[in-house]
Amino acid sequence: MDVVITSDRTMITDHHGKEFIGFMTTAPPIFLPEKIWMSIAAPKIKVNEIGEPCQAPYGLRKIEAALLDAGIDAAVIDPDHLLKHPEARVVAIGHHDYFAFGPPSSEWWVLTGKEPVNARSFRRFMESKEMEYFRRKGAKIVVGGPAAWQWLYKPELIERWGITTIVDGEGEKVIVDVVRKILDGEEPPKLIQVGVDEVPSLDEIPLIKKPSVNGLVEVSRGCPRGCRFCSVTLRPLRHYTLDMISEEIDVNLRGGVRGVILHSDDVLLYGSKSVYPDERSLLKLHELVKSKKVNIAWSHFSLSAVKYAEENFKLVSRISEMFGDYYKGVEVGIETGSVRLAEKIMPAKALPYSVKDWRNVVIDAFSIMHDAKIVPAATLITGIPEERPEDTIASIELVEDLRDFRSLIVPMYFVPMGLLRGESWYKREPTEEQLELMRVCLRHDIKWLDDIFSWYAKDMNPLVRRLISLFLSMVKRASRGFVEVAQEL
Repeated sequence: MDVVITSDRTMITDHHGKEFIGFMTTAPPIFLPEKIWMSIAAPKIKVNEIGEPCQAPYGLRKIEAALLDAGIDAAVIDPDHLLKHPEARVVAIGHHDYFAFGPPSSEWWVLTGKEPVNARSFRRFMESKEMEYFRRKGAKIVVGGPAAWQWLYKPELIERWGITTIVDGEGEKVIVDVVRKILDGEEPPKLIQVGVDEVPSLDEIPLIKKPSVNGLVEVSRGCPRGCRFCSVTLRPLRHYTLDMISEEIDVNLRGGVRGVILHSDDVLLYGSKSVYPDERSLLKLHELVKSKKVNIAWSHFSLSAVKYAEENFKLVSRISEMFGDYYKGVEVGIETGSVRLAEKIMPAKALPYSVKDWRNVVIDAFSIMHDAKIVPAATLITGIPEERPEDTIASIELVEDLRDFRSLIVPMYFVPMGLLRGESWYKREPTEEQLELMRVCLRHDIKWLDDIFSWYAKDMNPLVRRLISLFLSMVKRASRGFVEVAQEL
């Protein structure tokens, strides 16, 4: 084999078949030993005789598919089984958050002062006997994925761990060129930043050949909204055809994965060329998934699309009813309750509504999802440089107005990139208003935790369910003081 594609254990896992449990890898171990924490959040996954995991992260599967389509012998390999392929000349590594610089890892680091397990696990992987072997034999190490930018803030580790090339951006086209250069004995560039004109067109996006973690399947790439804090909006909008989506779902079904997570930066804009949801395209997409006889979840909805789709086509309730009377999960972005701040950092996020009506858009969308038995995991951003105390207070008031809607709300602590070069960037002190926002979010989450967990864990491994239940009980007890009074975690 010429290329092994891999990552650390927080990535090469199926999180016990529960995608949301993966968020535990973004935190340090709390109340539990790290070994038990990792066994809950990132258990080892079943592999075949050559070390291929039965499921792998979707992004790594795309890189694998691109190389296989190009006639290059490559496979995703579990980190514990890399030495089954000592002949490999390239080790390709991807990650969502190499050094825990991204949200929500950065917030946990700020709050606790402790390094999250994703960064700890990745460091152990890079210093493992397996990776040391490949460095000694002269294999080339290529890193990429959505967190590739983080390497630019760790130049000493680029040298220490022998990184050959960093690919920042959509990698399916460039990875083939990079690997071919290496196999031909040439030296590839140290840093490749994939520009807008260099991303793969729809026809150039390869389809996965082997199962993705928990059945995740991409339906679109890019977003038309242009929010300042999000790099996704820099990419052109491309929608997969129904045949492409069906083929990838079938790959997962043949591999034994019985659920589908539709992935896009905004699934409700599938088939649309603007910020207006397309009723026909969305119905055809969900009818396709329904025909596969699987449960459904979604990676991301925009709240304005939820409101528009329901108020104009009753689409949210119709789609939810199509799949039966059970809770379904999705991630959404509130980001701020402040209209002033929304106008500055995300003026298009409310479209097709006015950004001045952002607060009502959020409340209406949460109400719609609650009635449709869709459970949003929502993010809020605090600590943005332009943020004033009154902006944080507006976010607090919005969270309080969402108290009656089944959901989890997670505040994300913004960390300016310039601080990441320092060793103590995570020692920033939240303001009193930011602490109050965290308290209000925690109070909201605790209110809904039992209801959501009883649904989410009903088909979970009994031991894991018991361990998580015990952990949640400890969290609720420990957080009482923080929720009620201003004090440090």
